[in-house]
Amino acid sequence: MAAAPEPQAEIQKRHQQTELKELYSLRFAGTRDYRGQVWKILVNDFFCRWIRPEHAVLDIGCGHGEFINSVIAARKYAMDLNPAAKECLATDIRFFEQDCSAHWPLACGSLDAIFTSNFFEHLPTKAALRATLREAFRCLRSGGCLIAIGPNAKALPGAYWDFFDHQLPLTERSLAEAMRLEGFRIECATPRFLPYTMSQGFRPPLWMVRLYLKLPLAWRILGKQFLVVARKA
Repeated sequence: MAAAPEPQAEIQKRHQQTELKELYSLRFAGTRDYRGQVWKILVNDFFCRWIRPEHAVLDIGCGHGEFINSVIAARKYAMDLNPAAKECLATDIRFFEQDCSAHWPLACGSLDAIFTSNFFEHLPTKAALRATLREAFRCLRSGGCLIAIGPNAKALPGAYWDFFDHQLPLTERSLAEAMRLEGFRIECATPRFLPYTMSQGFRPPLWMVRLYLKLPLAWRILGKQFLVVARKA
């Protein structure tokens, strides 16, 4: 008897995973150690204001895990469609290999903070983004926060599309509006925060990274990524 054909959804998922692995390898080749050091500074000098040691934290689209590996938290989770992401995570991090717009294997109100960086623009549709925000709202406790960084389409009108897998053009205003539609209260929506990318170009010394975070005026000149922080009421 002939074997049953593989479901189309499984074939598509496998192709997506292969493509993600190839893109990650190509885009971040030779930068992993440097990115890890930069993210430790970003977490310790900036993002720690929203995350406490007793918190439960999820990193959506965790990539190589630079953020979630650097965070000090009681419970840490990471989500990515790329199965190779798990290999980069510390042993105390629970990994979910799944589409972020599908149901998350977490109880309602079980998270204190959710973080995502350079990920929402990779989602295929606005419906997928709203479904992801809906799951984030469900899983956050009352008062919990969603922290999102991403390239601002207003600051990068052409360069936004230099990455093959960018699909949704977002700004701090459009993302904040989508968050409000799902019930979030916006705490801050900064149009210019970090420079565009660490995958190509100049890599500043670490002391400059620390200094940059303390100089919001410099963000207005060099920042190409937005920062949006929203809370569940």
